[in-house]
Amino acid sequence: MLLRNVLLAFMLVVLSACGEPKLPSPFHASEVSAKLSGADFKLIDHNGVPRSLADFRGKVVVVFFGYIHCPDVCPTTMADLRQVIGHLGQEADRVQVLFVTVDPERDSRALLKQYVPAFYPTFLGLSGDAAATAEAAKAFNVVYQKQPNPSGYNVDHSAGSYLIDMKGRVRLISPFGQRTDWLEQDIRLLLALG
Repeated sequence: MLLRNVLLAFMLVVLSACGEPKLPSPFHASEVSAKLSGADFKLIDHNGVPRSLADFRGKVVVVFFGYIHCPDVCPTTMADLRQVIGHLGQEADRVQVLFVTVDPERDSRALLKQYVPAFYPTFLGLSGDAAATAEAAKAFNVVYQKQPNPSGYNVDHSAGSYLIDMKGRVRLISPFGQRTDWLEQDIRLLLALG
């Protein structure tokens, strides 16, 4: 009986070593690095400076596609990002939030310069013409479309925040409404990974 129990225990140890266990992701947001390898943009910031992801190497970058006249998702996301950055303390200097407008027709550089930094002074608004906007959105698999309404139009759009690591690789997408403490943890982990 003792021999049988010892043999059984030995077999369980051997069988458990056969396959390498897959560890769960340390991130709360969804990993998208394989799908968005090489994603980038060529846009102008609200100060008139041409920008691409390369300009922010050495920082964790959070990219959100939205528009100023958005009634709900965009201001909520920007307020959440302000809260996250506020909790990072000195680490906030190593994070750059970018708001990319999907409504360049109405979101002028002057309006972006008022709207985006109102959430946090270091946040940057980015825009381009219709072609540059479409190209940037396509690179990040963002969809957007004008929807007429009685006062003009709204823009339906994808509603996630992309997290780019310090080497400029798109790593994660944080869905709209994700807990801010989870987003903060993901950003801290990307900062720790360098």
